[in-house]
Amino acid sequence: MTRAGTFSRTVLAAGLLLAAHAWAAPAPDFQAAREEAVRLLSAYLRIDTVNPPGNETRGAEFLKSVLAREGIASEIFELVPGRGNLVARLKGSGRKRPVLMMGHIDVVGVEREKWTVDPFGGLVRDGLIYGRGAVDDKLMGIAGLEVLLMLHRLKIPLERDVIFLAEAGEESSTQVGIDFMVERHWDRIAAEFSLAESGGMLENNGVVTRVMVTATEKLSRNMKLVARGVSAHGSVPRADNPLLRLSSALVRLAAWRPPVRLNEVTRAYFSRLAAVSPPEEAYLYTHLDDPEAVEKLRARSPHLDALLRATITPTIMQGGFRDNTIPATAEATLMVRPLPDEDIPSLMASMREVIADAAVELQPSWGRRPAAPLSGLNTEMFQALERVQKRLFPKAVTLPTMATGSSDSAQMRAKGVHAYGIGTFGGSGGHGNDERVSVRGLGALVEFLYNAIVEVAAAR
Repeated sequence: MTRAGTFSRTVLAAGLLLAAHAWAAPAPDFQAAREEAVRLLSAYLRIDTVNPPGNETRGAEFLKSVLAREGIASEIFELVPGRGNLVARLKGSGRKRPVLMMGHIDVVGVEREKWTVDPFGGLVRDGLIYGRGAVDDKLMGIAGLEVLLMLHRLKIPLERDVIFLAEAGEESSTQVGIDFMVERHWDRIAAEFSLAESGGMLENNGVVTRVMVTATEKLSRNMKLVARGVSAHGSVPRADNPLLRLSSALVRLAAWRPPVRLNEVTRAYFSRLAAVSPPEEAYLYTHLDDPEAVEKLRARSPHLDALLRATITPTIMQGGFRDNTIPATAEATLMVRPLPDEDIPSLMASMREVIADAAVELQPSWGRRPAAPLSGLNTEMFQALERVQKRLFPKAVTLPTMATGSSDSAQMRAKGVHAYGIGTFGGSGGHGNDERVSVRGLGALVEFLYNAIVEVAAAR
């Protein structure tokens, strides 16, 4: 070999060493990240963003101020004054399409007299963080914010843009939130993958044993029953009393079981669940074509039964105005949760057959969420979530699942985004009293989310 060749090889080797050194980043300090996330979540919970009216811009301004201190630019978009959505972005090389982290700003209302702590106090006590939104969904917002801060501070080189969206109106007014962002500002949030709420973890004796990743969700299609009859004096009972007809219709619907139907996500869920369950339970999960097994499953777990079929739940009944008068009409609102690919007209036709009363009208469905395809179980993002689970929680199993509720991920899936719901352990009281999440659970979510984002977005 010539001296020139030796010199060239030496220079090349030195260059590779310098390049490797330049691309190396300090290891994250997850303990410090958890402590910061606790402080941020506590402060965020002190901002009242109950929807209605929302006032999400208050929360968006808080997030914006945190980002600004770190030199991260962000924008607030409002369809209605005070109903702000915040977007921030860390730029990547553009070699791959962006990844999005989402967390909604608005929260549901509270019954203050039933809380043992101030629902907007952000109290941290005995390893728990209390406040409205601690679980749903300021938790995910702060986890995403913390991950963005970590990526920025550590100067992680990215192949994808990493986008952070804190949206308004998720609880009851998506027109000012995700619908507005999709329809008017899609260029700001368009992504190949998104991570948001609705998944979770199961912990037993300090060990995470299951990591649930939501890859689809049921449709939200509320309906109304209207029973009609003759208004008359209550002293003479009538067979066409609308209250009786409505009650009979509800009893028939309650006794009806829509057919069992699995999709790719629920099939994988029950298959993986069977592999880590006792034999008696595993038998049920692997024999879902057996009506007897399905009935046993329903008796054991209404939640698991709801993953198999459309569900119909009465939530509001109205009828009558005087205690001595039979009303002319009586109404009931039905929370209907069809499967993701449900044929709604066909479902309604079946419901009318079950009701079997021409004097009880089933009125058309309504809902805020679009029908959307399932998010894939073989994508780079889902596989990254599985790898991170095995690394962080080696005694756990990843369970792809279907949410029985609805979320803003539906709008993302409808736009072709592979959207996944993740979560943590140690949370309770969502939409209820004394809502809270554990400090350890928040820390675990931040670490899980950070590693998943790095897996799919960091340059190799």
